[in-house]
Amino acid sequence: MGVIVGNSFWFDFEVRFMEWLQNILGEGGANIVSKFSIFGEELALILILGFLYWCYDKKFGEFVGTSILLGLVSNTMIKNIFWRRRPYFDHESIKCYRPVDKNADIYDIAYQGFSFPSGHSTNSVSAYSAIAYKGKKKCLTVIAVLAPLLIGFSRVSVGVHYPTDVLGGWFLGGLSVIITAVLFKKVSEEKRGLMYLIMFIISCIGLFYCKTSDYFTSLGLMGGIFGAFEFEKRFVKFEETRKPVVCVIRILLGGAIYLALNTVLKLPFSKEFLDSGTFAVGLIRTCRYLIVSFVTVGVYPFVFKFIRIGK
Repeated sequence: MGVIVGNSFWFDFEVRFMEWLQNILGEGGANIVSKFSIFGEELALILILGFLYWCYDKKFGEFVGTSILLGLVSNTMIKNIFWRRRPYFDHESIKCYRPVDKNADIYDIAYQGFSFPSGHSTNSVSAYSAIAYKGKKKCLTVIAVLAPLLIGFSRVSVGVHYPTDVLGGWFLGGLSVIITAVLFKKVSEEKRGLMYLIMFIISCIGLFYCKTSDYFTSLGLMGGIFGAFEFEKRFVKFEETRKPVVCVIRILLGGAIYLALNTVLKLPFSKEFLDSGTFAVGLIRTCRYLIVSFVTVGVYPFVFKFIRIGK
């Protein structure tokens, strides 16, 4: 993919605010606040989607999953248009306390990604607001407001996003929920497979200009999960459950399969190749996440009929 430099632009008030915030919190405080970021990351989204789709209500989970995926892919595509560098790249006074990829150089944009808009902020609104929209309960509305605020605050505190990145992420997340709601009202369930295919094809436009690994990851997740939704409707047709123990088993086993399969599919390739950052590596990453998400979301539920506890 070549060396990525990125673009530097910011408002002075953002830098001053971030410097003030990090001085007030200190490294210890920033690390504590950074824990809120977890609720907008991949693992939290997988657990939420797993509970809603595998246990609570498939249609509910499908709606929330579509909103999350739409926000996830559009966020990375927009990031690769603006190419905004993260704050700590250009300001020595701003420290990075929580890098996106802890295993990579914190100044490697290919792995740490671009700054605008904030992915965590987009994820938090596209997920929790979608849940509040479908659930129609006051407690869910409170979570839909509080979670993005805490997550956005944490991203600024740890030095990886400007405040305007967070605002942009919130807007994009809200737009994802609105678009998903409109599509689910206008498109019948019988034609939803075509809708998913069109959304995936449009998202593939990013293959012509996106350079960061997060785009290839999100594209694979979209293709795999959208395909899994349709595969389940035609061939699996599992039954939801509200039994706590069964829910826990389904989620834990599904998470284990997701992590194990993701690891196994890396084995045929050397670490040097996977770290090379080439377009081929990006495509392999997309294929890996597509296979992992399709198997976990669509094929794995075949075993649900064998997971029975009690009457």
